[in-house]
Amino acid sequence: MLEPNHQYLAELVVRSRRQDAEAFAELYALTYHKVYSYALRYLKDEYLAQDALQEVYLAAYCNMDRLKDPAMFIAWLNRISFHVCYDLQRRQSRYPYWGSPELLKFVREEHPDSDPEALALHASELLHLRQALDELPSFQREALVMRYYHGMKLEEIAHAMKLSRSTVKRYIAAGKTRLARKLQG
Repeated sequence: MLEPNHQYLAELVVRSRRQDAEAFAELYALTYHKVYSYALRYLKDEYLAQDALQEVYLAAYCNMDRLKDPAMFIAWLNRISFHVCYDLQRRQSRYPYWGSPELLKFVREEHPDSDPEALALHASELLHLRQALDELPSFQREALVMRYYHGMKLEEIAHAMKLSRSTVKRYIAAGKTRLARKLQG
């Protein structure tokens, strides 16, 4: 799908600010695929992604007057999308970065072939990993979680954290080094 014309979107934003429902509906129609795809990639759950889509557009509609430059609508919407998905993911799980859903399933004893000793060992390892992650500086932890738990690309992480790609790479490398030291010791 082609990126919508930013000038045209800016015109729709201006019209939406004047309570033009058709303009906002068109903004939605032009951008919802991208927002939904991002939410689905981030949350890895189609129902949560649908919830995120609703929250993103509700926030955009309610805060349209706060957007200083209407030509920056896409960047502003991406930022809202990140924050909504991040909040939804945190609310959804008490353990936001313990690993893949399959691993969580195994740890929660829903796996039919699991033996108690293996479960205890995996649960202990995961708890140790979570504690080590919690001890990292927040920027390194967030970069690692976005990269390895959410499977985000470096460019996506850089955009979400408002950093350069090289800074994100440095945070990930430093976080991996610190994490390895903590897990060995």
